[in-house]
Amino acid sequence: MADPLPSCYLNGDYLPLTEARISPLDRGFLYADGVYELMPVYGGRGFRFPAHAERLTRSLAGIRMADPHTREEWRAILAGLTERNGGGDMYVYWQVTRGAQYGRTHAPLPDIPRTVFAFCAPLPVTPAEALERGVACVTASDSRWARCDIKSTSLLANVLLRQLSVDAAAAETILLRDGALTEASASAVHVVRGGELRMPPHSQRILPGTTRGVVEELAERIALRCRAVAVSEAELRAADEVWISAATREVQPVTSLDGRPVGDGRPGRYWRRLYEELQRYKRELAGTPW
Repeated sequence: MADPLPSCYLNGDYLPLTEARISPLDRGFLYADGVYELMPVYGGRGFRFPAHAERLTRSLAGIRMADPHTREEWRAILAGLTERNGGGDMYVYWQVTRGAQYGRTHAPLPDIPRTVFAFCAPLPVTPAEALERGVACVTASDSRWARCDIKSTSLLANVLLRQLSVDAAAAETILLRDGALTEASASAVHVVRGGELRMPPHSQRILPGTTRGVVEELAERIALRCRAVAVSEAELRAADEVWISAATREVQPVTSLDGRPVGDGRPGRYWRRLYEELQRYKRELAGTPW
């Protein structure tokens, strides 16, 4: 991963990232008491900003916090940050924690000033080889907490699951719970069987992915039927195509799962059409308001 870009935002101020400081008593540091968002930026334009902002507000509500900013305030903060970092292609990460409490108590939840932080980094570019040959993934039991629909800063389980794929020289770890697909350690998972795109229905077991929402919309453009339906482990392993999607990886074809080929072991035709449609969609949005 490339180094972050130099400017960040912290509690009302833009400043060099290397100079940003928070209290060691911040509940985000002590308890992971906070939520975050990550949004790709193409040509200086935030991609699907309303969906990201809505999910942040929903995640905050899930941990009994009000959003400290309006939608327009967030738009201005993030636009100012991306401009200070030169515009172009990047991603912006922003988070809200409950704030710095003098002392350490689990409850009651304190009504204190929130800590708001954001920074930018170069947007990863999918290697040409991954687009041509696809990526390998491994599977693991989903050991995360019971509220995966909240985009919490508490990511230790995700980090450890992601490390399993690093250990196996793979791109991602696809997660299974009670014999069914949930998602991946940091991605949504899409399965194509019999000319139909399938994804697990939204629940507390999975994060409502913004890139997943884009994939669902673009599937209609390419006349690919799309259903939110439970996907068994057996169906995953017998899929014609498997894709993973996320803000920093767009949509990538999985051609190997636990060392065995997916379909014929090559990126599938539906993925190619969807990927091309996504690039067209990005060009359509270029230059339009967030």
